[in-house]
Amino acid sequence: MAQENDRQWHQLSAAEALSQLDATASGLDTEEVRRRHDRFGPNVLRPPKVRSAWARLFAQFHNVLIYVLLAAGIVTLLLGHVVDASVIVAVVAINAVIGFLQEGKAERALDAVRKLLSPQAMVMRDGTRFSIAAEDLVPGDMVFIQSGDRVPADLRLFQLRELKVDESMLTGESLAVRKQTEQVPEEAALGDRLCMAYAGTLVTAGQGLGVVASTGEQTEIGRISTLLEEVETLTTPLTRQMSQFAGTLTLAILAVAAVTAVFGVAVRGYSLEEMFLAAVGLAVAAIPEGLPAIITIALAIGVQRMATQRAIIRRLPAVETLGSVSTICSDKTGTLTRNEMTVQTLVTVEAVLTVSGVGYDPHGSFLLEVDNSPLDERPVIHELCLAATLCNDSALRQVDEQWQVEGDPMEGALIVLGAKAGLRPTELGERFPRIDVLPFESQHR
Repeated sequence: MAQENDRQWHQLSAAEALSQLDATASGLDTEEVRRRHDRFGPNVLRPPKVRSAWARLFAQFHNVLIYVLLAAGIVTLLLGHVVDASVIVAVVAINAVIGFLQEGKAERALDAVRKLLSPQAMVMRDGTRFSIAAEDLVPGDMVFIQSGDRVPADLRLFQLRELKVDESMLTGESLAVRKQTEQVPEEAALGDRLCMAYAGTLVTAGQGLGVVASTGEQTEIGRISTLLEEVETLTTPLTRQMSQFAGTLTLAILAVAAVTAVFGVAVRGYSLEEMFLAAVGLAVAAIPEGLPAIITIALAIGVQRMATQRAIIRRLPAVETLGSVSTICSDKTGTLTRNEMTVQTLVTVEAVLTVSGVGYDPHGSFLLEVDNSPLDERPVIHELCLAATLCNDSALRQVDEQWQVEGDPMEGALIVLGAKAGLRPTELGERFPRIDVLPFESQHR
């Protein structure tokens, strides 16, 4: 039995997967679990190599223009201009602190990726079903998942009941995927591997039973974490231009200072000491002390704006590269979206209506499609929105001024529709208590 990152579990039948994993429906015994745990290790993502705080701080000074500024500050101090030297050092320090703090925030944000594995898992071992810490899972374990669970490891599913999983964190598709037990072709894309449930994804409906195929670094989310560790040193158009500019500026300043010194001594007859001091003063005055700080502050503002859209910028210059992008070429077979579903049109026997608003923000209005005029009070629309809100298991939450849906994205869009009509699920739940539920299953269609 082997756990391989590139093993195509989705192309194997459930019986073949169980056979290759040496697993049975009654689960592994305690001794076998211990052996596999020793062999494969815990079901956690390996902590990345983290630069020390000192290394991150000193990296902020690795810039040609910063070198020139520091040299100018030292020379200025030696000439007795303490105030000017202090200003230069302060500018360099502010620049370094801004970059240091921002990169520290990015490193902490990336740690969140390693927390996507479920803290608990319901397993079958020795014929007994019980809950364990997800990090104790091993390949071959039988795992039960149900609505609201985060999948604790990569699973090959072989029993399920109307199971739907939100895989947007891996595929970008906002619609939850209805799973199946039948195998799929080897060349199937990640989003088309319907017989698999991947670690870190969210179960939005139904129940399922699967065998653990991969754990820890061998999972799909583990591969993403590994790729983040292998990011090479960042070189962007801005950093290249700044290095080129700093080199050219340094040569130009030195050349002008040298010509000035030679001209003053040879032509004007000034002493060598006087012209040396004049040349140094000219060089210091020509250096744009504020340029690094201005660039760093501008990039930091861009990073903060990206953060409000839940995008993590690990290095400050990367946000400038993103701003330079004019075309994105992607091999994604579906759609590139905000991962937010929105009801945009309502069709009734009376009229066609347009619903305004974007994403999960519960603010919007209903307009007649023919002339975009506001909708008068119509009972049919109220009843439609009422049904959409009551027949719903999702919830709408506001987190850090961002609206988020917990549960199925499609049901979330219907909750938002009801909110735009002035309906609140909490109040409706008190007025219309739920007595029973008929799940959306094939026999109920």
